[in-house]
Amino acid sequence: MIQDVLAYFDESTEDYVRRRHRELQAQGLVNAEIFEQVSADLKYRAVAPPELTLRQLRRIVYG
Repeated sequence: MIQDVLAYFDESTEDYVRRRHRELQAQGLVNAEIFEQVSADLKYRAVAPPELTLRQLRRIVYG
């Protein structure tokens, strides 16, 4: 259980963006909604990254 918590906080921004994209896509959201949601979610991470543009988020997911 502690390992799960540590792994969550150790997750890089890029890994978090990719994971959340997959989760939200599985819920049936479209990319426009997904990237808006991920952008909002990033502000509430334990260590918030610098604000990323929607284009930067898309590049993380799709390269």
